[in-house]
Amino acid sequence: MTTGFHAAPHGGARIEIDRDEARLLRSMAELVLRIVEEPEQQDGLAALVGISESAARPKDPVLSRLLPDAYTDDPASAGDFRRYTENGLRRHKRENAQRVVAAIPAEGGAVTLDADDAQTWLKLLTDVRLSLGTRMGVETEEDVYAMRAAASRDDSLAAAAHIYEWLTHLQETLVQAVWQHRE
Repeated sequence: MTTGFHAAPHGGARIEIDRDEARLLRSMAELVLRIVEEPEQQDGLAALVGISESAARPKDPVLSRLLPDAYTDDPASAGDFRRYTENGLRRHKRENAQRVVAAIPAEGGAVTLDADDAQTWLKLLTDVRLSLGTRMGVETEEDVYAMRAAASRDDSLAAAAHIYEWLTHLQETLVQAVWQHRE
């Protein structure tokens, strides 16, 4: 496992990743790309102005977690908000994932991020962890402890838990590297 991100000049961060880590990060970013792919538009005008035809919360729990309702106590307002913002949010998440994939050397190596790239990576790591965590039933800190305990008894869960922990480590060290520039 990499040691994580380290501060780099001008608000950025740097990491050295091996080939397997590069492949894993790429596959996780590509997973987000597939999850938030652009929905089929039926109305040309709606597509032109960026309005979704659907105001319904996604049925897929991962997509629902990545695109949560803005108003949990008002379904009508939540639906209206979703119609006007979901396409843009999906596009932004796809752009983040594409930028991260493009930055990862296929065979591993050094990755140096400027301040903007660091923010993009933080957002993508959040989306990846939310996606994986949702599939694994992780919503709270207690769930993380339960996942670790279950992973010690179940090899199939152990790999996913290890990946989740590694992504958490990457995100934490990236936050620390970026934060060093603000002090």
